[in-house]
Amino acid sequence: MIVLKRNLLVALFAILPAMASAENYSIGTGGQSGIYYPFGGALAKVWSENVPDVNAKAEVTAASVENTIKVVRGDMIAGIAMGNVVLDAYNGEGKFPKKMPVKTLFALYPNLVHTITLKDSGIDSLSQLKGKRVSLGAPASGTAVTSAALLESMGIDVKKDIDAVYLNYSETTNALANGQIDVGFIVGGQGVGAVTQIALTHDIKVLSISDEESANFMKQYPAYSAYDIPAGVYNKVDPVSTLSVWNVLVVNANMSDDMAYNLTKAAFENIGDIRKVVKMAEMTTPENASRLQGVPLHAGAQKYLDSVSK
Repeated sequence: MIVLKRNLLVALFAILPAMASAENYSIGTGGQSGIYYPFGGALAKVWSENVPDVNAKAEVTAASVENTIKVVRGDMIAGIAMGNVVLDAYNGEGKFPKKMPVKTLFALYPNLVHTITLKDSGIDSLSQLKGKRVSLGAPASGTAVTSAALLESMGIDVKKDIDAVYLNYSETTNALANGQIDVGFIVGGQGVGAVTQIALTHDIKVLSISDEESANFMKQYPAYSAYDIPAGVYNKVDPVSTLSVWNVLVVNANMSDDMAYNLTKAAFENIGDIRKVVKMAEMTTPENASRLQGVPLHAGAQKYLDSVSK
């Protein structure tokens, strides 16, 4: 019996170093009703299974701004964020008082501006939002940054001209369905769950952004581009002219080259597993990796991308 116990202890202590060697990491995502969370979850699984010494999990957050800040602080190995937010962080603009040490591993897919209202609201354009109850998105989210910037570019002061509230995706659609707000902004991938779900239970419309409004906004914010959502993406919703901005995987600039290389390699070599979970990952390709201009790719990520482009 004593020999047996001694052998078990020896075996246990032999296992412990191997168990302890895997570092626990978080990937910053967003709310559970968006695309960031399942994308982050699929990515965490791929990294945990294919990158040595990495045990990753997806963390629910307020999304882009929070994720970028936590990556800079070292609280997360990576975060999913809208490109305009990461560009602001890199340049020390917007929500960031100074230049932040951020780089990207690769671009993921484009986020689209969804300005949603009920079909019988009488609201047909963004210019009609003055005096309305408007959800601008969750605090510290890319949606809140984009919606405020868009309205300000049209001469609408979000502090004075609208009754602004800050709600996440599911809170926004619930408030819209319950008549607590008139309009809600959701900046997410095409087919984002929150918009898909409310379109199945309520008659909604997604407001188009005019060519003039888009051109004026893109002149101020070059990270964005025009985008047309086809009819039928959302139940009984007509084609929509809107804006898009690429999401990226943001990391701390001080991440080691080896880690950045291994994370990028594992992601692209197992992208099929991620696409089974998130359809928008079809756009996550080496060719699209550098879609965000103005923020450099991490040298380790660039090394992998160079190796597959030869």
